[in-house]
Amino acid sequence: MKQKRIAITMGDPAGIGPEVVVKALANKEIYEKCIPVVIGDYEALQDAIRFSGLELTLSEIHSPADAEGTYGVVEFINLKYLKAGSWVYKENSALCGEAAFQYVIYAIRLAMEGKVEAVITAPISKDSINMAGHHYSGHTEIFAEYTGTKDYAMLLASENLRVIHVTTHCALIEACRLIRKERVLTVIKLAELGCRMLGIDNPRIGVAGLNPHCSEDGLFGTEEISEIIPAVQEAKQLGINVEGPVPPDTVFVKCKAGFYDIVVAMYHDQGHIPLKLNAFRWDEENKQYGSVRGINCTIGLPVIRVSVDHGTAFGKAGEGRANEDSMIEAIEVGLIMVENTVL
Repeated sequence: MKQKRIAITMGDPAGIGPEVVVKALANKEIYEKCIPVVIGDYEALQDAIRFSGLELTLSEIHSPADAEGTYGVVEFINLKYLKAGSWVYKENSALCGEAAFQYVIYAIRLAMEGKVEAVITAPISKDSINMAGHHYSGHTEIFAEYTGTKDYAMLLASENLRVIHVTTHCALIEACRLIRKERVLTVIKLAELGCRMLGIDNPRIGVAGLNPHCSEDGLFGTEEISEIIPAVQEAKQLGINVEGPVPPDTVFVKCKAGFYDIVVAMYHDQGHIPLKLNAFRWDEENKQYGSVRGINCTIGLPVIRVSVDHGTAFGKAGEGRANEDSMIEAIEVGLIMVENTVL
């Protein structure tokens, strides 16, 4: 796997993105598996190395092909959006939003041109990219538009729990309107694809209901009867190993117990809450998260994209306290997907 080149976007400079990137690349094991190329800015990366107390050096390159993958050397493509002191940690700004957006666009282009085999993304600020005039609700929508992808879905994974979403970044009332048979069926198919990309053959898929108790035969809503059940039935006819709808308050427990390999969640928080409860570990003694694992990837794209499953964490940005576990896991999962995918 040494020859595999991956792009890592630095994320919002005012957040913890640069820090978790350089901390992840301080792990020798990563360089035994791939050649990482960071897309970002020298000033932010150098500052992150400084306040994290790392013994790393930066090496500016102009193309992923120039990267040698030497441990201890962070090879990066410098987009030069930042000057020393031009940004403020913990604050949204159009400058940081523009920079973070352009890192992502540059990495997408590299992947579409076949110059890298996966893109790993550090967190961006939705407020900042919108301040910069780029009106997207997150990485998922940016990747979809810039790769021309119509059918896609957000998949989260942590240890023995995987979740894929029918709807994501929209108001809850709008999410309910978007639960339609065609979309549910599409996401069931993407769930199967995503699991296979993660190395799971014949994945077992559990589909969550939308309403409490899956509506109790229409007592608490009709979406299960009119939209979700028909989608599950059609998916079964296609040979997909799927079951549901399963009550939302039990389907994730069953997945974690091994009954399913992945859960199709109907809306953002339905899937995100159990995943993060499973992935984040609070260290009471030290009053900080001892482990922040879990990844976020977009299934259905013509490129591989994996992200950390946390935000910019402005509250601790610039302090050297950020946990890099999720970035390490994102890189590892990206490499697994490279090995199991023919795009």
